[in-house]
Amino acid sequence: MRDEVTVEAETASGNVIVADGVGKSIDGAAGVLTILENVNLSIAEGETVAIIGRSGSGKTTLLSLLAGLDLPSTGRIELTGHDIGAMDEDARAAVRAGGVGFVFQSFQLLAGFTALENVMLPAELAGLDRPAKRAREALQQVGLEHRLNHYPTQLSGGEQQRVAIARAFAGEPKLLFADEPTGNLDTATGARIIDLLFDLNAQRGTTLVMVTHDNTLAARCKRALRIEAGRIVESLM
Repeated sequence: MRDEVTVEAETASGNVIVADGVGKSIDGAAGVLTILENVNLSIAEGETVAIIGRSGSGKTTLLSLLAGLDLPSTGRIELTGHDIGAMDEDARAAVRAGGVGFVFQSFQLLAGFTALENVMLPAELAGLDRPAKRAREALQQVGLEHRLNHYPTQLSGGEQQRVAIARAFAGEPKLLFADEPTGNLDTATGARIIDLLFDLNAQRGTTLVMVTHDNTLAARCKRALRIEAGRIVESLM
């Protein structure tokens, strides 16, 4: 069974993500550092959205906030109908487990789990049937059917990234966040992974929100949000 808190198809406004006046700041040795300021956006179910900007502009921080992995200093974020700022970490984790997938640049695989076990985990947390079968199929999609029983330390960086992407697929997410998903892949493998991400959107209606520095990749999305100095300065269609 799924957790009590599950991903809803859309919010009352018809959007799966809403950010209202969102800001993020941290205290540093030189005083308060503002990373994001007064961010307002909405993302509809099934959209493909790229977040682009220079290094240090705040795009990865914004992705973490929208996904409920971090909390804003100011403003409000609604994720799949849930005000995540009003929830504790366990409740936010339940929302994510209910149908939110992630592809991180740093992989974040569990070292003590095989590739198959890493990919099975989100399907098990989501209460989906036949998690092992789903995991094998997802690993086959990314060309790693021969690496099922290998541990992360036995895989190359590119192979670890493909395991991370297979893990995101296996949970059948309604909403997928990706942070530079091809940053550690060669050109050919990266192209195949991007095709898989957009196929997931096309075939299952999965909402895709992606941080990228690649303008060609951003152009494949329905919409691109450009961030400069912590503010959204342009929305490109």
